[in-house]
Amino acid sequence: MEKLNKGRRKISRRDFAFGTMLSAIGGSVASSSSQTQAEQSSLSYQGAPPEVGAPAGPLVPWVFVHQPLEHWLSNYQSTFDAWADGGVRGILVGRLSFEQQVPESGALKHGASLPTFAADPKVYKSFGVTPPADVPRDPMKEKQLQVMLDNAASRGWEILLFGLDLWHGGSRPAEEDPFDAVSFAACVQDTLNAFPQAHAVVMDGCGREQSYELPFHHGGECFEIREEEKRRLAILGRDVGRMERGMTHLRDRFHHLDPSMVRYYSPGGMLGGLALFDLDEDALYWLRTRQETMLQFSVAIRHQLERLNRKIRLGGIPRAAAFSFLTAQDYHKIGPYFDYIFPKHYFWNRGFDGMYGTIARWVRQIADWNPGLSERDCFAVVKSWLGLELPGIHTLDDIDSVGFPDEFFSEVVYSETRRALEGVGDDKKVIAWVSTGRHPHAGDPMSAHDLYRILVASQRAGLKRFVYHPDPDLGAAEWGVISKLCGKRWKEDPSSSYWPSDTGKPDTYNGGRKPKNRQ
Repeated sequence: MEKLNKGRRKISRRDFAFGTMLSAIGGSVASSSSQTQAEQSSLSYQGAPPEVGAPAGPLVPWVFVHQPLEHWLSNYQSTFDAWADGGVRGILVGRLSFEQQVPESGALKHGASLPTFAADPKVYKSFGVTPPADVPRDPMKEKQLQVMLDNAASRGWEILLFGLDLWHGGSRPAEEDPFDAVSFAACVQDTLNAFPQAHAVVMDGCGREQSYELPFHHGGECFEIREEEKRRLAILGRDVGRMERGMTHLRDRFHHLDPSMVRYYSPGGMLGGLALFDLDEDALYWLRTRQETMLQFSVAIRHQLERLNRKIRLGGIPRAAAFSFLTAQDYHKIGPYFDYIFPKHYFWNRGFDGMYGTIARWVRQIADWNPGLSERDCFAVVKSWLGLELPGIHTLDDIDSVGFPDEFFSEVVYSETRRALEGVGDDKKVIAWVSTGRHPHAGDPMSAHDLYRILVASQRAGLKRFVYHPDPDLGAAEWGVISKLCGKRWKEDPSSSYWPSDTGKPDTYNGGRKPKNRQ
């Protein structure tokens, strides 16, 4: 505990109040004219957001090779050859488990999981924790995975491992290790011994993502403190009662908004936001403690990884910058403890984690709590709270009927990318995690044209690399976009050795008939 506190970076009340309400300043800027908006962007980002168009140079893609891992094991050589031609220079592999029965569709519900290697009890003993329990294994699949990773390593690709938490061992007492950092480090060491090809490990949500949804959704809501979290906070010496009072006060305020308040305060920058949400000392304490405990977690994890027998890079996957104060993933403060930050470029509607869907749920919940507000008022509340405005979207119906106009990419995607780069301060560490809905997030699918506009706007903001999260594999349109932007344009030839499996080949729909031979 002493080491954790020593490494902790304290956030003052005034500093945190400014950070918390920075979004309100963004809301004030967003409400001004488009010319003023461009001028403000020019001041902040050294150049107004350009129109979406042809990229200045190639981006470097990595691909998430995810569950079921069996999908990738049989034809990886042809797949990797094609990916290399298209510019791919890295893969993220995980979660690190096999399936006893592989689902034909690759859908979310898998069979019983098997580990990808045999745990070494001596590693866990050296960290003072118990090893994982003995479970059945599949040596043939383990060997296939090793051969696949050897092939990727021979190409000079970056290899990152994701989802190590499925097979971790026991934990130290919470009083000694409140963030379970020792157990995590033991698991990382064991995994690195099994996979010497790996250069980095990646934590989803940077390991400690706080809930960001206003209604209960995806297993949580922002106005809650879970029981296990209360126990941890008490060990850390935090005033849980005060946190609950502050959280309850703020939640109650979200239930008592009227049109006059919203229309007067919401355009008023940080001070207007303080008045709109009636942020008292206890509410600020709740928000500040979320930020500080995330920072302590990052320090603890980094400290334990220094014990490993070889250097390893650490990656974290936070929500987009617009949500980062709410999720306690302050890029500027936690960035020094991570070697890679993967901002989630998730923009779809519905499902979970997509920007449009999250904003829509906030608007619906605010409207439900405050029947006197119009939908425009509710969007104004969200803009004041998060500093986020969706171009052309003024009502919930607009989300489907307007969709994603060009301005969304040239303004929002550009700005979110630029904020991430500025917050971390190193374009080599910022690698966007790009997905377009569907599985595993159940969002409305975004088109290949949307993918193109995401990538181009991000690159114009200064992004150098991205990870593509396929669904569960790449489709022909997506791979066509990525390969054209990043390498050699893929030739759409069904007879070639590589065909993106998320798209059926043309002869799939012939009913088994073959064409007659004709001159």
